[in-house]
Amino acid sequence: ARALPSILPRMTVEESLDVTRIYSVADALPVGIPLIKNRPFRSPHHTISHAGLVGGGNVPHPGEISLAHRGVLFLDEFPEFGSRVLEVLRQPLEDKVVTISRAQGTLTFPANFQLVAAMNPCPCGYYGDATKPCTCAPSTVTKYQHRISGPLLDRIDIHVDVPRVDYEKLSDVRLGEPSSVIAGRVETAREVQRQRFAGTKLTCNADMHPAEVRQYCDLDESCRSLMRAAMNQMDLSARAYHRILKLARTIADLAGSVAI
Repeated sequence: ARALPSILPRMTVEESLDVTRIYSVADALPVGIPLIKNRPFRSPHHTISHAGLVGGGNVPHPGEISLAHRGVLFLDEFPEFGSRVLEVLRQPLEDKVVTISRAQGTLTFPANFQLVAAMNPCPCGYYGDATKPCTCAPSTVTKYQHRISGPLLDRIDIHVDVPRVDYEKLSDVRLGEPSSVIAGRVETAREVQRQRFAGTKLTCNADMHPAEVRQYCDLDESCRSLMRAAMNQMDLSARAYHRILKLARTIADLAGSVAI
């Protein structure tokens, strides 16, 4: 999660100004840095309050989701966050802004961030492990996993199971790709998207609305039949359908492919 900002596209001048304004309002601008050029990475502890995450106070200040604007918000131990705190993420993830209402008036802060969350499968951490048995009761596992609601899970595009890492892999001397190489591919894909959305208010595939999805995420017959089967078998929502298409369009852009 901490490495993710190193492969994200460079911020444009407009994005840098956006982020700098937020940090200035929050009185969190680093000393000697008049313009923030690196994408933010925010990792609040799970004991954070509702106001700390979303923003608030008598004189409303930006919260962590606004301080992560144009960057990454990492929530480790996801189910340990309060349910009220987590549910409040749903609207900003959809609208990319957060609105705070007070008696004196209403303030809107931008909140266009990438959410990365990590969680154990159960309280002991070994549910589903191939070698070490889980010590939790089935009801405990279910209760723990249900702390993350369906509508919130529906807003998370990629779900990755991270199994135990073997000793051979840990001790292997081979190196993976450096961030700079991956960042080059990401920058190329983002440039394709900038050209695609030139003349509009959109900047990348994630910003597409259903009308743009229909226009730019055309599927051939085999892809359509696969989507039809997935929708029926997995009982996917309309939101999930559009998110899958946007993600598929991005994968195609990274691969340099015109078609999905």
